[in-house]
Order: sequence, then structure tokens, then C-alpha cells
Amino acid sequence: MPLDDTTPINERELVLVREIDAPAHVLYRCWTEPELMKQWFAPKPWEVPHAETDPRTGGKSLIVMRGPDGTEMPNAGVYLEVIPGKKIVFTDAYTDGWIPTEQPFFTGIIEFQDLGNGRTRYIARARHWTVESKKQHEEMGFHEGWGLCADQLAELAKTL
Repeated sequence: MPLDDTTPINERELVLVREIDAPAHVLYRCWTEPELMKQWFAPKPWEVPHAETDPRTGGKSLIVMRGPDGTEMPNAGVYLEVIPGKKIVFTDAYTDGWIPTEQPFFTGIIEFQDLGNGRTRYIARARHWTVESKKQHEEMGFHEGWGLCADQLAELAKTL
């Protein structure tokens, strides 16, 4: 079977694809505006009490997710590539100022493909440093969690 844009590139990648009833530029806003990210980025009942974004190459991001028990999970990283309305590439391999992190987990690649009539093909990729990290992400519930977040993203985008 030939590769298409939904096929993992290797055994270290996870992919989620959705068609969403919202324009690409609106989905991009939801991924780059902190107040919007707080509304959809964590699968409920988790929440995002804090979000910082600087969506440009080398810009930092910090998203803090909080679980129902109060446990907080800060996710710091940098943007590697940003094409407004089309693509966002980020990683936890570095923090602000290109400082390497102790233990990088993955690089995220988010693509927004305009399908016309206000619809967008949303492709989220998680490229892991190791097969073990990919398996860990799957066991953490990548497909379920990122799927719920994509649903929340779609719901929010309809209101903008």
C-alpha cells in the first residue's frame, strides 16, 4: 500500500486524522491562542489552567494540564516550524533558547488541510524518539485522549 498523509512514517509515529467542520485558520487559532487552548487542549475531565504560546520558529510554549485529582503536568517546548493556517511543528526536545531537555518524548506535527466549504482535514502526528516512547504514549491513551481533544477542538471551532 502506498504511503499517504495518514500513514505513520515508521514504527515510532502515531497519527490521528479528522475532518472538521471549521476553516483551517480557525483551527490554527485554537492551537496558537492561549485562551482558546485552555478550552480544548486536555481531554475532560482534565483541564488547562495555564497556557503560553509564541508561535514562531524558536518560540516557546508551555501548556500545563491538570487532572481531576489536582496533579499538574507541565508540557514545555519550542516551535520548530510555523506556517499560519497550515502547519505547526513543536517539540519537547528543547526549551526556550534552544536548551536541550533531559528526556525528550516526541515532536508534534499538526497540519490543517483546507477541504473547501469551511471544512479542514486535521492531521496530528506524534513522532517519538524511541519505539518504547511510542508504546508508552499509546498506553497512556494517545488515540483516545487526542481523539477526545480533537472532538473538543471541533466543538470550540464551531463557535468562533
